Amino acid sequence: MSAYRPIADYALIGDCNAAALVSRDGSIDWCCLPRIDSGSCFARLLDHDRGGSCSLRVRAPTDAPVREYIDDTMVLCTELSSQTGQARVFDLFAIDAADPQTPRRQLLRIVEGVRGAVELELRIAPRFDYGASSASLRKHGVGHFAALGGNDGLDVQCDVELELDGHHELVGRLKVRPGERVRASLTYLEAATLDLEPPSPLAGEELDRRLRETLDWWNRWARRIDVDGPDADAAMRSALVLKALSNQSTGAIAAAATTSLPEARTGGRTWDYRYAWIRDSVFAARALGELGAEEEADAFRRFIQRSAAGEATELRVAYGMAGEQRLEEMEIEELRGWRGIGPVRVGNGAARQEQHDNYGELLNLTWRWHRRGHSPDDDMWRFVRGLVDEAAARWQRPDRGIWEWRDRPLHFTHSKALCWSALDRGIALAQECERRAPLRRWRAARDEIRRAVERHGYDRRRGVFVQAFDRRGMDAALLLLPVADFVAWDDERMVRTADAIRDELSEGWLLRRYRGRDGLKGREGAFLACSFWLVECLARQGRVSEAREHFDAVLAVGNDLGLFAEQYSVRRRELMGNFPQALTHLSHVTAVLALRDMQAP
Repeated sequence: MSAYRPIADYALIGDCNAAALVSRDGSIDWCCLPRIDSGSCFARLLDHDRGGSCSLRVRAPTDAPVREYIDDTMVLCTELSSQTGQARVFDLFAIDAADPQTPRRQLLRIVEGVRGAVELELRIAPRFDYGASSASLRKHGVGHFAALGGNDGLDVQCDVELELDGHHELVGRLKVRPGERVRASLTYLEAATLDLEPPSPLAGEELDRRLRETLDWWNRWARRIDVDGPDADAAMRSALVLKALSNQSTGAIAAAATTSLPEARTGGRTWDYRYAWIRDSVFAARALGELGAEEEADAFRRFIQRSAAGEATELRVAYGMAGEQRLEEMEIEELRGWRGIGPVRVGNGAARQEQHDNYGELLNLTWRWHRRGHSPDDDMWRFVRGLVDEAAARWQRPDRGIWEWRDRPLHFTHSKALCWSALDRGIALAQECERRAPLRRWRAARDEIRRAVERHGYDRRRGVFVQAFDRRGMDAALLLLPVADFVAWDDERMVRTADAIRDELSEGWLLRRYRGRDGLKGREGAFLACSFWLVECLARQGRVSEAREHFDAVLAVGNDLGLFAEQYSVRRRELMGNFPQALTHLSHVTAVLALRDMQAP
């Protein structure tokens, strides 16, 4: 299985609609079109032999490739060296700056000579629908082909001649000298459209213009971000990742760019994260809002209200990127999984779980929006009131919790506290906005939840909050209790809880989510978002030096581009889980802001 690249070898490119992963050696091994949650056209990430890819290889390579993002953008630049010279490759999804909500669905690869003469091979091997459909290749001209499979199509254009290699792959051989460019464009179209009306060839000057246009668009967006201090550059990169994982048209924010990258080497813990989870997206909206990107926070709020049809009783845990509710989970037999670790899954069964913390997260989102001067209108208030009523009605029931427990439901302390937060925020909104609400009933439910948590979700002998009612185990999600204002950061109970979590869940400087059985096979790694939560908690408790030590340790496990996966295997020293993970990046942002806010003058 050595043919599989480490997860840390990949870079993300995207256009706030679709996304792709580019390996360090210049191969696009994961790309889903037309949206991030669509079927794949390149999936070698999950099956080296059958997944498909778009690779660029240097003839007679010498030094290891060197890569970076250009300025504050999601345009990747990789320098490739050979015995005869050096070239750079620009990889990007082209963005129409005049109409960014209408995606071009265009993947661009531009090779530019830097020194000497460099020879490369471009190989394009599409495999549509998660490897199920090989591409039928039809030639329309020199360097111009249509790749068709099922309902999917790619319009392939290149400055050099492309030749068939077998029936389903294209190969181009190119040479660049200083200042010369060779361009490859892959644009998604539905197969029927591409079959009947193939696009006209695009001039090289137009593709160069689209590169400049895309760079300008990302840099303009980045200028809206307000962050300073020693960690500003890293926080900016995380903000850009969150923006890339969002959908410019709908306001949804994907939890990750991938599906089925394993959390454990024994398999089974492989999930599809290419959808919009309420919880993760609320966290992302919080992080982006605190950085000054308020439009994205409001866009997600409207996305959720729209997707749930304004009815709290119809709320789902997760939605498709355009608000789809049916995310039925299935296993894909055509792909074996990264390093052969499966199964590969599409869809996510957790979308229909009962997770009570979502009520509190949505009320906190609405509360923060209100505090910025945007009170809920009549339709939004009806939705908010329904959410609060649902929290009051459901809090006494066990649920699957923030970690989407696949074992039997439990009375998770974090879920109860977030139901309390839903009621508390609902009461405050009703009072400040002068809205009609059953305040007496809401106050009674809120107070009853607090009494229950302090009696059953708190270990009086140790003086700490615990994972679930009348249990002793710890849970890193408890670090979020102050975010919901259930308890103050510097409350003695919270200080002891943070210390207990660090003592019981640590793996080196990192944290696991919890210990003990959860109904799944395999041993997962340290959870990077939780590690950043600990940083935020310690910083806001005034323990800045401790927070900084943990922060630096978590940063060290990101890749060279500042990208993080969901988890990290301390034993094997490698990233694990879906990549890049929104929850990790947004938690990185909130940790940076906590360190900045609490740093001694």
